[in-house]
Amino acid sequence: MNTSSKCLNCDHEMNHNYCSNCGQKTAIHRITFKHFISHDVLHGLFHLEKGMLYTAKEVLTRPGKAALDYIEGKRIRYYNVFYFILILIGLNLFLNGYYDKFYEYYISKFPEHLNIVQTKLDKFIHENAKIIIFSVVPILALNGAILFRKRKLNLSEHFIIAAFTFLGILLIVTANNILSFFDFVKHLDFISDFSGFITTIAIFTLTTISYYQTFKEYYKKGSFIIRIFLFATLLIIELVIFSILLIGYTTNWLFSDFTYQF
Repeated sequence: MNTSSKCLNCDHEMNHNYCSNCGQKTAIHRITFKHFISHDVLHGLFHLEKGMLYTAKEVLTRPGKAALDYIEGKRIRYYNVFYFILILIGLNLFLNGYYDKFYEYYISKFPEHLNIVQTKLDKFIHENAKIIIFSVVPILALNGAILFRKRKLNLSEHFIIAAFTFLGILLIVTANNILSFFDFVKHLDFISDFSGFITTIAIFTLTTISYYQTFKEYYKKGSFIIRIFLFATLLIIELVIFSILLIGYTTNWLFSDFTYQF
């Protein structure tokens, strides 16, 4: 263990357990495999008071309040939300890659289920998933800025609220993607169908809770219900327009060739 009167990070004089200038610990342990796994990895991932698990818990149970905490500067407990989103996007791409392998095997056994245009669309979405998924955050932020103006938040702060909300949505979607593998299990494929239905309800509920927690002090319940309904309607319209453009692009605007199988 190394102790020093000066901070190894910023060279500031230290008299306590932490540097008053940058927060670096006074006592520095030599990195060993045991310390790296037990402290840096497990502690960072599963600490209930801060880090990834804490952030996941917060965005699933109190997303609006967590976003306000972050906006107000209470950030030390939270894992970087945008990094977390990237990690979940990567995990979902990994899961989708395995799902595609199962799907290809399934199609080889049941070729009548093959849809060439749908396959092209799925491939395009898979190849551009990060851009497509991340585009949801600015859409949520812009919709929020238009419909919830009384709190006087700037667009960047609406981005934070949208990011916390979207992180919760991604966690729900990740769970659904894991359950989607039941599509290929005989007599258990109903689990996948049921999880898709529950996921839709959970996403709408989480979004409503997030924006209610954030703006409940500024709107009466009736006014909020109207605004969240408009928020959902606007988002659906935007997603439909985006889907039409996406399908048009992948079919060379020959929409008659497209039939999507759910």
